[in-house]
Amino acid sequence: MSEPMIGEPEAVPESLRERDQWVCWREEERDGKPTKIPVTPGGGGFASATESETWSSFEAALDYTETAHADGVGFVFTDDDPIVGVDLDDCRDPETGDVDDAALDIIERLDSYTEVSPSGTGYHVLIRGELPDGRNRRGSIELYDTARFFTVTGDHVERTPTCVARRQDALRAIHREYVQETERDTAAESEQRGSADDESPTTGAAAVDVDLEDEDLLEKARNASNGEKFERLWNGNTVGYDSQSEADMALCCLLAFWTGGDRTQMEQLFRQSGLMREKWDEVHYADGSTYGEKTIERAIATTSEFYDPDAGDDVADPHGTPDGVAAGGTPAETDRSRAYLTEKNRLLSERVDELEATLEQKTERIETLEAEIERLTDGLAAREQETTQSHKEESGTGDEAGDDPEPASMLRRFFGGRSE
Repeated sequence: MSEPMIGEPEAVPESLRERDQWVCWREEERDGKPTKIPVTPGGGGFASATESETWSSFEAALDYTETAHADGVGFVFTDDDPIVGVDLDDCRDPETGDVDDAALDIIERLDSYTEVSPSGTGYHVLIRGELPDGRNRRGSIELYDTARFFTVTGDHVERTPTCVARRQDALRAIHREYVQETERDTAAESEQRGSADDESPTTGAAAVDVDLEDEDLLEKARNASNGEKFERLWNGNTVGYDSQSEADMALCCLLAFWTGGDRTQMEQLFRQSGLMREKWDEVHYADGSTYGEKTIERAIATTSEFYDPDAGDDVADPHGTPDGVAAGGTPAETDRSRAYLTEKNRLLSERVDELEATLEQKTERIETLEAEIERLTDGLAAREQETTQSHKEESGTGDEAGDDPEPASMLRRFFGGRSE
């Protein structure tokens, strides 16, 4: 083991520490490779990520690491919790702290509790959400949500949240971009855009030559079927998104569609929007790219459909199909209609996720307020009892007097006054 055990247990989020889903682990060599073996806290036998009787509390697991039988602690993911773990391997130089671009991108977009792995060569990100269907591993990136355990070090990465945040939209995007896409999909996408990218490596090239002035483009975007969403984002409204970074990405995806993937026009349009902020021009990546440049790059890469002014009727119908999508007829028109329905279903799904996230936030707020009310009520009752006892002692009546103090006197004493 190359890293010491948890020096500051409080660095581990309370939402994890409060769950009895902890095991220990020790490092053993298997097939010539160091392997982390799950260990039952206290007992020392092999633990199982599917057998809860082999788990314990965080404190018990931490105590067992003081013995010679365990090297560290680990958190077990189950179907009964909303925790998802993102494992980023071989992305960090333990000597210099340099991190590769993909890991930086994932950590920033998930924007949740992140810590350095035991080896020092990777990161673990913990979020609240639901892992999308499909594969859960690609290259050095793995996503876990059940029947696995995560080694936990408490080596918190500065400038990342100290809590496990809900990041469903970001998780879905990360899964789609870094894990779910197959090499064949990536190759097909590269083939589609290859010649255009070669022509303009600096600014990028439009997937479709839209050639619309900014004002005309904005008018079409506002009048499209998802124009209300565009207008909210354009005005800087981030309601329904877990973070402004996700809202930035959403607006850039819309701009990518309407500009035909023209990076230059996307850039100048975003700067006019209400989402524009100083972070847009900050360098966030090892290759010198700014946050804004990477956001535009990702938006173009993840946009599968672009507005084509030559594909059909040029009049946007805010209650029907968007520009370039006909109602039916030819095979090409049918394909465009199918693409429109697919996009519409995706937008509806996103809206459901937004509402669920908002509901969860409101539920958490209600629970917090209820707990505060209970605390204040208990404090009020204790204060009332103290003042009643004090009155009895001062008046010399004691319990034997049999008379309750007058309500008015009680209130005056509770609020700092005194009855004479």
